[in-house]
Amino acid sequence: MSTRARLTLSYAILLVATMTAFSLALFKSESQASRQQLVATEAFRAADIVFNTIQRAQADAQRLTFIDSTIKSAPVIKGTKALADVLDPLPGYFMVLDKTGKLLYSSSLTRLLSDDDQAGTLRNALQLDREGSAAIFTVRDSLELLAVARRNPINGANIARVVSALPTQVAQLRPQFLLGLMIVVAPIIFVISVISAYFIVGTTFRPVDSLINEVEAITDGRSLHRRLPADASNDELARLSITVNAMLTRLESSFAALRRFTADASHELKTPLTVLRADVERAMHPNTNRGDRMVALEEALQETARMSDLVNSLLTLARADEGRFDIYREPIELEPLMREVYETAVILGEDAGLNLSLASLDNGIVMGDRTRLRQLFLNLVTNAIKYTPNGGRVELSVTRRGDDEITITVRDTGIGIAANDLAHVFDRFWRADRVRSRASERGGFGLGLAIAQWIVQAHGGTIAVQSRLGRGSMFTVVLPIVGREAHPSHGEAEASRAAGSESTVDSADR
Repeated sequence: MSTRARLTLSYAILLVATMTAFSLALFKSESQASRQQLVATEAFRAADIVFNTIQRAQADAQRLTFIDSTIKSAPVIKGTKALADVLDPLPGYFMVLDKTGKLLYSSSLTRLLSDDDQAGTLRNALQLDREGSAAIFTVRDSLELLAVARRNPINGANIARVVSALPTQVAQLRPQFLLGLMIVVAPIIFVISVISAYFIVGTTFRPVDSLINEVEAITDGRSLHRRLPADASNDELARLSITVNAMLTRLESSFAALRRFTADASHELKTPLTVLRADVERAMHPNTNRGDRMVALEEALQETARMSDLVNSLLTLARADEGRFDIYREPIELEPLMREVYETAVILGEDAGLNLSLASLDNGIVMGDRTRLRQLFLNLVTNAIKYTPNGGRVELSVTRRGDDEITITVRDTGIGIAANDLAHVFDRFWRADRVRSRASERGGFGLGLAIAQWIVQAHGGTIAVQSRLGRGSMFTVVLPIVGREAHPSHGEAEASRAAGSESTVDSADR
């Protein structure tokens, strides 16, 4: 089932449940809570009709009522035949009372009641002495009446009160009518609502369908340059499009890097394999003398070592990319480590005819892997020596920056890097002297700086380069330092490092 159908079905179920609950609540309210109020309202209206009829027909009080003076001890107000003639046409149950509470008139329906019911009705009427008061009583065994009393607004009139009563069954008509109306109207509302919901959901999901089609067209791997349109009228879909576009940008960069990496790796492996094959074939040729055979085998061994270094470097970067390359951290004092690196650099610089110097050497303690840090600094120094001509200068410096950072700088006066190439310095298989032969004295794989960048980032630091073509380069490494109290014991760290240390020192290349 599609999402559109599921949403429509969910809406339909929710609508049915809501309508059912609302109908039941309304029916219960109408049939119980408001029943008495409805009947009382109708009874008040009936009493008003009686008063209005009396007032329209009454020329004076003497025409509708008279005082029976034959009873000397207690004169009684009585209704005249004119009162009966005026009120007999009116339907319903009602009584007209005088000031003393004596009955002046009973409606035709009231007179049809039994004597006991009429007496009971009169007793209930006499109890309604307050304006707006109501009472419920039963007549004819099953007829339930609700009676209300209304006073005559004309003061001094002989007709003082009208008591009107209505059967409570009248109130059942409205809930029953309401229930019938709901039964008839509810299916129509339901069908219209479901159809509307289906089309609304379809309209809402139309941009999503468009996005799906766009993504399906992109997922072939050859259209990663395409981007999804951002619908400005829909915030959620706009955010989705922006997020997917950002992901496509990263994927495009990753695919391009992967293709470039594969091509470069293939190229780097193709040449030594070709050389290795030629050397082995030459060594196996029956006409090759012993001296030439040994030269061929030596060249084959060199190419094998070169390929081994390349594979180890690639393995290091692959493990780093997957986060599976462990860094065994221990407190490392940079001063003795940098002295060791400097001594090695002096030996390498003498062979290249360079002048090496140690401008400053501040001490700082870094939590890190000593083997990897040594590899980092040797890569930078070796890189500077390779690209500095004979008679040039390479300078090292270690300087603290406050209490939490230390800066290691390697500066040279070598061939430098063009401004357009600075953004690619840390790319894999990138070399500043790409026009030169891979077999030249500066030949390399172009992985040294990529490994150096990974080591710095793994230690929570940063690496940056500044260079001008023909003026030299300066690589700056910033590492966080810690206090002695935060260090683990040297023995524990050394044991941890020795348990899984894997040393891969790659020659650094630009």
